[in-house]
This record gives sequence, structure tokens and C-alpha cells, in this order.
Amino acid sequence: MNHDPTTILQQLRAFVPTRPLELHEAKAIAEHQAVKLLSILDQYEPPVNVGLIAELPRIEVRVVPNRDIGGLSGATQWDRTKGRWLVAINRDDSKTRRRFTLAHEFKHVLDNRRTTVLYPKRLYGAQTEQVVEQMCDWFAACLLAPRPWVKRLWTQESQDPAVLAATFNISPAAMNIRLEQLGLVEPRQRWHRQVTRTYFRRSLVQPLGAMA
Repeated sequence: MNHDPTTILQQLRAFVPTRPLELHEAKAIAEHQAVKLLSILDQYEPPVNVGLIAELPRIEVRVVPNRDIGGLSGATQWDRTKGRWLVAINRDDSKTRRRFTLAHEFKHVLDNRRTTVLYPKRLYGAQTEQVVEQMCDWFAACLLAPRPWVKRLWTQESQDPAVLAATFNISPAAMNIRLEQLGLVEPRQRWHRQVTRTYFRRSLVQPLGAMA
């Protein structure tokens, strides 16, 4: 890493103003954070070594059985006793899913304690939770399949989504969504439901701190 590890979270959070964000602002900020994190982690070509997130200060990643995480793909909580974030990833998910989940959960770490300010119910109403999860998905997509990398490979190497998915080590569904986000393919709403539906928060079977 080419940055002081003790200030990485502060650097990434510094992109975010302390006020409600419109969707276009939130997406732009999340993408800036993803680009900055890639630089911090010295990642300049696919596939991104997303596992380096587990080496950041005050971050502990645990891969746990599906039964211990209540069917969620991932969950995050602050452990006061240890002074660090505990990120649980569903062991029963595919490798590509686990990679996406880790990036998704890291965005929850970045936004923690400011979520109600950034995405207030007075602005988003009943869609607030969904907006929060979508921003985490957007961050994960920007981190694992950065805009300039995808466009370069699309124009210079391959326009086959399956080939690109393998190159970026993400699922074909996630790759199709990324191509749609970048305006390279026509949108298909069913892809969005498939990728985001299991990230919505529910009560955990047990606290993360109790997980082996």
C-alpha cells in the first residue's frame, strides 16, 4: 500500500460531505472512493485483489456458514471491545459473489454512522434502505470493474460479457449490470433484482462477535 494505513478510512470518508446526497452525487462520490481505494491498494489491472481490504487497519473479515449469517450474503458491525469492524461473508456463496459482497460491505463501513444523514427518509422515504444497498452495490461495481478498465477492454479486446466477467473475476450477472451502467449494452431490469435482492438487511441469527 502506498498510503499511511492508519488514515485510509479517513481519506476515503473525506470525499463525502455531511449533508443529504442526491442519487447522482452519491454515485459520483462512491466511484471516487473506489478509484482512490484502488490507488491505495496498488491495483491497476483486473482482476482486483479485493482480499486486500481484509488487511486494512481495524478491519476483520470472517467467512462464515450460511446458517450463522441468517441467509445474508454479508453483514458488518462495529466491535467496541476490539476497536475494529467485523465483516462477515457467506461461505456458501460463490467466489465471485463473496468478492462482490466484501466490496459491498466495505462501503457500509465507509458510510456507517452517517447513513441517516446522507440518505435521509425525508428525501427517499420508504426507499431509503434500498438506496443505501444500491450505493454499496455501485461502489462494489466501481471497485471490481472500474469504468476506464471496462471501456478499454470492451473497445480493444472483447465485447463478450462472459469473457469480461472472467477477466474481472465477477459473476456474469454482475458484469452484465456493469456494462448496462456504462451504457455499453441495453438494460435488463431482471439482472438488478438478481444481484441486489439478498443484500437487504435482516436480523442476524447471532451477533457477529459471537461467530466463530
